Amino acid sequence: MPRLARGEGADLLDRFRRYLQDHRQPRTRQRDLVAELIFLAEDHLSVEEVGRRLKERGEAVGTATLYRTLDLLVESGLVRANDFGEGFRRYEPVVAQAHHEHLICERCGRVEEFANERLERMLPVIADEHGFEHRRHRVEVYGVCRACRGRELRPLAARGAP
Repeated sequence: MPRLARGEGADLLDRFRRYLQDHRQPRTRQRDLVAELIFLAEDHLSVEEVGRRLKERGEAVGTATLYRTLDLLVESGLVRANDFGEGFRRYEPVVAQAHHEHLICERCGRVEEFANERLERMLPVIADEHGFEHRRHRVEVYGVCRACRGRELRPLAARGAP
């Protein structure tokens, strides 16, 4: 996932703070920390990863606060919750001009984003061919990433085989 520029992350944090104020929700340091971490992350974080990274920074944020804050971020429209079939959600900031799809490694769980103009043009055409009005879409491609395939293809001697 491409990292947001500092200005974009700061803008999203300001928008989240306004959302809290507009919805009469308290603005807390813990909520700011969770939001900032999601907005500036280079990958799609799970609740557990958010908690671990905050703990590594020496920040104490309870599990219930993590879940409630992530729910608020999703409700605000500033963060998207993705379910890649792993039994938990991963979160990413929503940037209006950055529509993208996901490649998900079934071995290591790596999620890679991609954008493809031809795909974007074809999906409404395909929908129309089936008498369907295209409004939005989500494409997730499941497979095995280059790194995992590389580990599988190493010679047996390199793997420590006799």
